[in-house]
Amino acid sequence: MINLEEEKERVILVGVSTKNDDNNHSIDESLDELEELVQTAGAFVVGRITQNLDRIHPATYVGKGKIEEIRQLAMELDATGIVCDDELTPAQLRNLEDELGMKIMDRTLVILDIFAARASTSEGKIQVELAQLRYQATRLVGLRNSLSRLGGGIGTRGPGEKKLEMDRRIIHQRIGQLKAELEQVKKHREIARQKREQSHTSVVAIVGYTNAGKSTLLNTLTKADVLEEDKLFATLDPTTRLFELESGESVLLTDTVGFIRKLPHHLIDAFRSTLEEAKYADIILHVVDASSPMIDTHMHVVYDTLRELGVEGKTIITLFNKVDKLGESPILRDFKSDYRLNISAKQGTGLDELSKLLGEILRSQKVYVDKIFAYNEAGKIQIIRTYGQVLEEEYTEEGIKVKGYIPAEMYTKIL
Repeated sequence: MINLEEEKERVILVGVSTKNDDNNHSIDESLDELEELVQTAGAFVVGRITQNLDRIHPATYVGKGKIEEIRQLAMELDATGIVCDDELTPAQLRNLEDELGMKIMDRTLVILDIFAARASTSEGKIQVELAQLRYQATRLVGLRNSLSRLGGGIGTRGPGEKKLEMDRRIIHQRIGQLKAELEQVKKHREIARQKREQSHTSVVAIVGYTNAGKSTLLNTLTKADVLEEDKLFATLDPTTRLFELESGESVLLTDTVGFIRKLPHHLIDAFRSTLEEAKYADIILHVVDASSPMIDTHMHVVYDTLRELGVEGKTIITLFNKVDKLGESPILRDFKSDYRLNISAKQGTGLDELSKLLGEILRSQKVYVDKIFAYNEAGKIQIIRTYGQVLEEEYTEEGIKVKGYIPAEMYTKIL
């Protein structure tokens, strides 16, 4: 019987720990995450090698002696390639391939490959292809030899293998085309944002480290039917759904692309219009996997990425998710957020409290109205109903007595 199933790549993970790392365990944690990324991309990890250096070797990523160790281990384990835990320069890529004579990959290539497999909308595909081409434009010499031998595997998804035959001029032409297409997408996104602003519907952006449970939260709150998988970057394309709060007010919940440490700049640039949904939101829900041993690192990465995107001065609610996986009630802290809640998005624990808290925060951002409107001013009450919240409405001889809340920018319209 002929086995037509594609053979999985067998790779060795290689990481360098420098004195700039936060702690001694960070390299092991980073390689644990890299292993999960590699598995998500469809390869099989057969081993790992680390080295402590003052700084990453500029020519070969690791030292000469370590290269020999990698060569020996690759022979013993029948490895088909190595994956380095940092983004390699074209020189490092080329030199490692010359030294080892095997496929060389880096963390960025693996992440781009996962994004290529996950992209489903036209916008997502444009963003991924743009990021891939930008990455490969500077690495054509180093990549041409290693990838031309492959029939498949990590790094061959997305725009297609035809890009390996392109010269720099053609690749840059394609980059120009994609940037123009992305500019049109950005304009459509800006128009959609303007319409939301005109409707004065509050926007709540869901952010967090990849696989923290953002899609599960959106599904549980809004029945959005977004793909949920226990995988890194299970969903790429942002989803926006209407969510009715306990107070009766509705908000727009927007899911965003998951963050990860060493998120490639090519991706941040390509996905900027998508990631910037958080920049235009009224409130940010920061979803954290409370069961992860790397919880502090994950929170740090999220805040770093938000800062890089220019997201500042927002009300942040940190949701410590997956508390059902913890044996006892933990004391979880996030000193950078305004509010904190322990939840389980899958089981619905704590989501009533979230709805109530969102209502309270939005109410605090509105102006309280306690006024009697003449009967010929009933249209002004409709403005309160549409854009704010009516708490009490009483018909009297003097007129209609109303108590409620309205957005500050709408207040002059009911005077």
